[in-house]
Amino acid sequence: MDPGIRQMTRLYALAVFFVVTLAGARAQTTDAGRQPFLVHCVGCHGDDGTGGGHGPDIVNVDHPRSVSKDAVRDLILKGIPGAGMPAFQIPIDQADAIAAYVMVLKGASAGGPAAARQAVPGDPLEGEAFFAGKGGCTSCHEVRGRGGVLGPDLSNVGDEQTLAQIKQALVDPGGAQPSGGGRRSSGGPSYRAVTVHLRNGETIRGIAKNESAFDLQLLGVDGKLYLLVKDQVASVISEKSLMPKVEATPAELRDLLAYLSRLSMNPNATFTDPTAKFKMSNVVGTGGGVSVSDVARPKIGSWPTYHGNESGNRFSQLNQINTSNVGQLAPKWMFTIGAPSGGGPPKVGVPSWSGLEVTPIVVDGVMYVTSVNEAYALDARSGREIWHYSRPRSLGLAGDAAGGINRGVAILGDRVFMVTDNAHLIALHRLTGQLLWDAKMADSQENYGATSAPLVVNDLVISGVSGGDEGIRGFLDAYKASTGEHVWRFWTVPAPGEPGSETWVGRAIEHGCASTWLTGTYDPETNLLYWPTGNPCPDYNGDQRKGDNLYSSSMLALDPRTGKLRWYYQFSPHDLYDWDATETPMLVDAEFRGSPRKLLVQANRNGFFYVLDRLTGKVLLAEPFVKKVTWASAIGPDGRPMRLPPNDTCSMDSATNWPSTAFNPGTGLFYVMASEKCSAFSKNDQQWEAGQSFYGGGSHRVPGTVPRQFLRALDLQTGKIAWELPQVGEASTASGILATAGGLVFYGDNNGAFVAVNGKDGKPLWHFNTSQRWRASPMTFMLDGNQYIGVAVGTTILTFRLP
Repeated sequence: MDPGIRQMTRLYALAVFFVVTLAGARAQTTDAGRQPFLVHCVGCHGDDGTGGGHGPDIVNVDHPRSVSKDAVRDLILKGIPGAGMPAFQIPIDQADAIAAYVMVLKGASAGGPAAARQAVPGDPLEGEAFFAGKGGCTSCHEVRGRGGVLGPDLSNVGDEQTLAQIKQALVDPGGAQPSGGGRRSSGGPSYRAVTVHLRNGETIRGIAKNESAFDLQLLGVDGKLYLLVKDQVASVISEKSLMPKVEATPAELRDLLAYLSRLSMNPNATFTDPTAKFKMSNVVGTGGGVSVSDVARPKIGSWPTYHGNESGNRFSQLNQINTSNVGQLAPKWMFTIGAPSGGGPPKVGVPSWSGLEVTPIVVDGVMYVTSVNEAYALDARSGREIWHYSRPRSLGLAGDAAGGINRGVAILGDRVFMVTDNAHLIALHRLTGQLLWDAKMADSQENYGATSAPLVVNDLVISGVSGGDEGIRGFLDAYKASTGEHVWRFWTVPAPGEPGSETWVGRAIEHGCASTWLTGTYDPETNLLYWPTGNPCPDYNGDQRKGDNLYSSSMLALDPRTGKLRWYYQFSPHDLYDWDATETPMLVDAEFRGSPRKLLVQANRNGFFYVLDRLTGKVLLAEPFVKKVTWASAIGPDGRPMRLPPNDTCSMDSATNWPSTAFNPGTGLFYVMASEKCSAFSKNDQQWEAGQSFYGGGSHRVPGTVPRQFLRALDLQTGKIAWELPQVGEASTASGILATAGGLVFYGDNNGAFVAVNGKDGKPLWHFNTSQRWRASPMTFMLDGNQYIGVAVGTTILTFRLP
């Protein structure tokens, strides 16, 4: 035997002995949890935690329900009602012991703690250089967001695999491969190398990600994702491995093992040195896939953004489903997303989870949907899961973020972008779900959160934050899509002494809100970004914020390259009624009163329908679209409201909100779900506190009144109601609207039905009962010559198609 290999083998054996000894000692310290685990848990999860007759695998690090002992203990004591796990009424010290034992089982599954790997000999920095250089490993494997995706993500391989498994994968790839993946998870058999022969004579070599009796999802060596039905497949031949044996000297192999064994998602486990010869952060790029033009000018049949297009107009040119055949529309497939896990109970008054609010996006036959801190990629033809990314819900949040709201993703190149509940913006690989970068936008302990889909503008990803009833200072952020590097920030509440701060007289400017929680829009022709802002704080008490309170309840027009303000318009100066302007800022190119104009239209929560010149912000039209507007008689020629004396009998409340609107250029009609609601408002002297709301008062329904909702069609030229369709029962739906060139308008009604009406006159043409409450907006896409309608309702993604 070569002396170098003999020495390396001896050192390797000593390292393995050290790891095994440490793992044994750790198991001994938590042995007290084994007996109660066998009593309470074995019936569902098996005696080793890998799954039993009634419960899932709880030790698989690729599918973590919880990632810490405390989180496991909380799950034991609180249960997971949405997943069928009861809360256990046992002493807390016993729950702690069980949780410690579960963490030992997780460690055994993963091969032991990464800290013990520091004993592995070799230079990890040299190993990193070999991994990315001579070894060529980054062509297939990703580490911390950099590298290829054909092979497993190795970012956490030091925690997930034993030393023996890692070495086996290097010297004999066909015998075993590190599964890797960090916080990424993927359904079905992963990393099975295959050669697929199609019936048309084509041959594809790659990794079979998921396979059933009916379909095959294949990640090809060419970097493409193939979604095949079995009728297309002639044969599937398994291969030993796509990974070649590592060609390395004994010293290189030793250093490579030292590097891989130390890889961990634990931020305290890093070893990278600023003077290293190679830095993984230098490997960047968004690859191929979805181009900037694909987003700015979507192909007919795709739905690549939250609104379907960057204009915010949920109107589709698809007309295969139309007024003559919509009665034949039928469900095609469904995908159920369970209640989100972890995070503990939200604050008092905030629902634990009210259902999905996501709008699916579809690109290249793949649908992307989200729940709080979770993203799924689905085969848009069948609803089959391709990949799933998740992280536990965050503790200690306030407001909407604590309620578990997430409205979707943005996409560019090889990346999918989404926000997390604790105000992070993350990038995932669109083919695998692997985490590529994670940017912290704000401190969630200061009441910041994030709930809505980001917006891609050229090579930037732009995102706002939530917390607009909890006393944050609102802002809008832009990040490089490739790296997550922060580019600019626009503060929606000026700091004391800055221009605009004179519109805040009093101490409330410190926690003025004006959050940016709904996705904005973008005009590529004029290169202007439009973003709506929320109400000032405290919501109902203006005593400590006298003045107009810029830039709350406003529309902002920004330069997307720099974040500089080009113009603004404030819909509700000195708002005292929680009138967020966070309704979709829709961009319309149309003839308006005899001249072609570039317009921005919005049905605002203050009860007025606005048409603005989107180049200047000038108000061209402002008309009430609800009948109980009691705060202003009109919007004056200068764009400012002509206020009426305070009306304690009936103050208009929530004429509309964030659910999507639509405009059909063929009918010239703007569609909105309008609420007629009377409320009385009060104020108090509440002070700001972390973790608490900051309303400064409250509201209640005026006795004897009943909130009602109407689907209304507004004439763009006059703002007048062209037709309306009353909803049965009290106002309750939060459904958005979709309009199509087939002459249809789709929405969800108060009683759980998904409805299609004629866009010209509102005549109902079709409905499908779901018995669920609507909180999301529909969309449409086309695949293989078939038009689909997609929508989220309750906990389910539904799609519909003609027979």
